[in-house]
Formats: sequence, structure tokens, C-alpha cells
Amino acid sequence: MKNSWLSRVSYGGVRLIGALPLRMLYCISDFLAWLARDVVKYRRRVVDENIDSSFPQLPWSVRRSISRQFYNFLGDYFMETLHLSSMSEKEMRRRLQVEGIEEVNAAFAEGKSVILYLGHYCNWEWVSSLPLYLPKEVVAAQIYHPLENKVADEVFLKIRGHFGAVSVPMADTLRRLIGWRNEGKQTVTGFIADQAPTMDSIHHFVEFLNHDTPVLTGGEKIARKLKAAVFYCDLSRPRRGEYRCVMKKIADDASATDEFYITDTYYSLLEQSILHQPAYWLWSHRRWKRTREDFENEYGGKTAERLSHL
Repeated sequence: MKNSWLSRVSYGGVRLIGALPLRMLYCISDFLAWLARDVVKYRRRVVDENIDSSFPQLPWSVRRSISRQFYNFLGDYFMETLHLSSMSEKEMRRRLQVEGIEEVNAAFAEGKSVILYLGHYCNWEWVSSLPLYLPKEVVAAQIYHPLENKVADEVFLKIRGHFGAVSVPMADTLRRLIGWRNEGKQTVTGFIADQAPTMDSIHHFVEFLNHDTPVLTGGEKIARKLKAAVFYCDLSRPRRGEYRCVMKKIADDASATDEFYITDTYYSLLEQSILHQPAYWLWSHRRWKRTREDFENEYGGKTAERLSHL
């Protein structure tokens, strides 16, 4: 009861702030970026190390410029997410241009469900507006990690559901999707799949941003089980306050592809997006905290077997 009351009050505060014009919120963002980068130095070492190791060929001055731009974007991401709570359909359609949605809807017309891959890139939260572009009967779901703070978790769920998207805890993903399928419902499910996997969930490595990178393959497993069409959401930021989302098809039927094809293609496309506008990826997370050497030390003679299948 206490958490429910606090979440209502907190969400009311978020909506109050979020209702401010975006140009005013960006003034707050500029201050937050300076505070995080130069005063608090929020994960400054992690950010710089990630950028340096990803782009060793770039001059030091360019790498530091990417770092500064990242903190500017991080402030924008936070304020834009608050603004999402109060955005109208008209404003969202103006600020997020969606292209290629016809192919997604064509998959639904063929009786398929869709798996949509995203990265922690540009403002991925705004993609929760996808129900605006889909048939009303389609369930638009997004997979997420519940936050430890229950109040914050409830507030973010309300923000992400502003345009009708359904948030599904990661641990409940397969059960919910199979349940919807058994009910005859078609789904489009967004996976933000560029997170660092736990050691026991590693089954594949890819070359990504100059790193031998362990990756999550759960999205591909589920896509194959559902025989879903698979798309990559290619986000870009033409200017402050505006995004472009291009749906790029990876597969018509995930079950008809070779193992790891979908995962490999996703990471290749995500890398292209990042190389185009490198400041807009989430450089503050410890993406490469687990190495192949750590993995081999953990599993020894079973390493090859674990890497032979999804």
C-alpha cells in the first residue's frame, strides 16, 4: 500500500516535470550533463575506457569529444524520458519518424508475430510508442529488468506504458509470449539485447566495437520457437528532440535461419548505428566485464560444447 501511494505521488511529479516544453527540459539537461561529467564524474572512468578501447584508431581529442557528447545525450535521455510521460500522440509522431513499419505490418498480415531488436542507443524508451503504428489487436510488448526500488519500477512501468505497450519481466518472457500465442494473439516484442550476459548464459561471442564480446542469445531462441519475423530498430538522431526509427528486416522466419545468424546480424547492424553516431550508445555500462578467458577458465573442457549451440 505504501509503495502504491508513493508511486502515484512520484508519477504525478514526473508528469508535472515532463509536461514542460522540451526546450525547457533541455536547459535542465545541460546542467545535469555538466554535473554528471565534471562534478560527480558519474562513471567517468568506465565511459572513457569503453570509448578508448572501442576506437583506439581515433585521436585522443576525438575520443574525449565523444565522451563529452555522451554526457550531453545522457542528460537529454533522462529529460526526454520524463517528457514521454506527458507526450501527446501528435507530438510523438512528429518527434519520432518511423520508417519501414509497412513490412512489420505485412508480417502480421501473414499471421506471424514479430521480434524487434534494439540497443541501448538513442532514446530507446520512445520506441514504446510503437503501438501507435500497429494494428489494434497486436500486443506490443517490451522486455525489461525490474528495478530493485519498487517505487521507481512502478513509475517507469507507467512511463513505458504511456502509449499502450506492455512491459514483461525478462524472467517471464517465454511464458507470456507462448501464452499469447496459445490465445491466438499476435505480438511484437522488443528486446534490448546488447546487455552483458551472466557467465552461465553465455553461448556465443561476436566481434563488436573492437572487442571479443560475449552476447545474449535468448532473444534468438525465443524468435526461433515462435517462428517469428525479426527486425532491427535502426535509431538515429537527426537533431536534438527528433529521432528516426527504420525497421530493418533480419529474417522472415527465425526458425529457418542458421543458429546465431540473427544474433550476429543484430550486432553487426547495431555496430553500424553506433559508428554513425557514437555518442548515443550507453557507454556508462560495463559491457565487457566478462572475457572469453574468464569463460574458458570457468568451463574448461566444456567450452566448445557450450559455444556450439544456442
